[in-house]
Amino acid sequence: MIQTPAERAAAPVSEDARDWVNILAQYRDPNHLRSVFELGVTAFAFLGLWAAAWYALSISYWLAAGIAVINGGFLLRLFIIQHDCGHSAFFRNRHVGDWVGRVIGVLTLTPYDVWKRVHSIHHSAAGNLDKRGMGDIHTLTVEEYRERSFWGRVGYRLYRHPLVLFGLGPVYLFILQNRLPVGLMTSGAKYWVSAMGTNVAIALALTLVIWFGGLMPFLLVFLPSTLIAASVGMWLFFVQHQFEETHWDHTSDWQLHDAALHGSSHYVLPGVLRWLTGNIGVHHVHHLYSRIPFYRLTEVLRDYPALADAQRLGLWESFACVKLQLWDQRQRRLLSYAEARRLYGS
Repeated sequence: MIQTPAERAAAPVSEDARDWVNILAQYRDPNHLRSVFELGVTAFAFLGLWAAAWYALSISYWLAAGIAVINGGFLLRLFIIQHDCGHSAFFRNRHVGDWVGRVIGVLTLTPYDVWKRVHSIHHSAAGNLDKRGMGDIHTLTVEEYRERSFWGRVGYRLYRHPLVLFGLGPVYLFILQNRLPVGLMTSGAKYWVSAMGTNVAIALALTLVIWFGGLMPFLLVFLPSTLIAASVGMWLFFVQHQFEETHWDHTSDWQLHDAALHGSSHYVLPGVLRWLTGNIGVHHVHHLYSRIPFYRLTEVLRDYPALADAQRLGLWESFACVKLQLWDQRQRRLLSYAEARRLYGS
């Protein structure tokens, strides 16, 4: 049933997140002209800045690298469009969306069909303590951390260190791991075709870049854009689920929609960043109903202020999330190592 504006404004965030599913279904249909426009604007800007950075190599290497860094924002936005294609949210015709996603996957170094499957696993198990390990950032409970050996703790601390999570991690994920269908190695030929087909297309594109321009376009145009987009993308994925009052449960207590609503943040970004990130900060709504196109998520917040106010996390506030490392099942919140030690000992 379609609600009036007054009814929408008065709607609270239900204790049962399943109540929102039928409401959010009203926003699932993409506008094809809008989708084509968003894709065209983003691709045009990305390719134009790529060309500008290449041309700038003849003027200044620093200028070229600077343009490439800015272009990382448009590459990230292309990834968000690829992401929506993976949820069948960008075009009504799934085949069209899949092929747009596959083409973009060459630019984002992400084999589309492999990523689509892994990401669907993330959506189906987010916040489930018994199904960690694929498509998420590894998170230990306080008890699990305390039971680890000295070197086990060191390994976890290294993994969760910001230089690894947002520096080495994205390089490994997008440059190396994505070259194989990791996690789906025995799941069928489809995922091998996706990974190897993407690899061949990437290799061909980079060969042409180096053939016509030498190493500098690769080093100062391709790499900066790719690494900036990868690092910022990793940060967004981190902060969308790794905030203090997120939501984790064992299977016996876990419920899909509750985990989606309460375990995903509403990352409130300045307008330019919100546009470049394709409203992915409205993550609690996205996890509740992933078929909503990114450009319609703001409609949901406009119509339902209760959702606009839920799990709000500001830009400066979000940086404190880096120090939260361990899930406390007793207090149901993420803790820092220091706080866990103060509360429970070494």
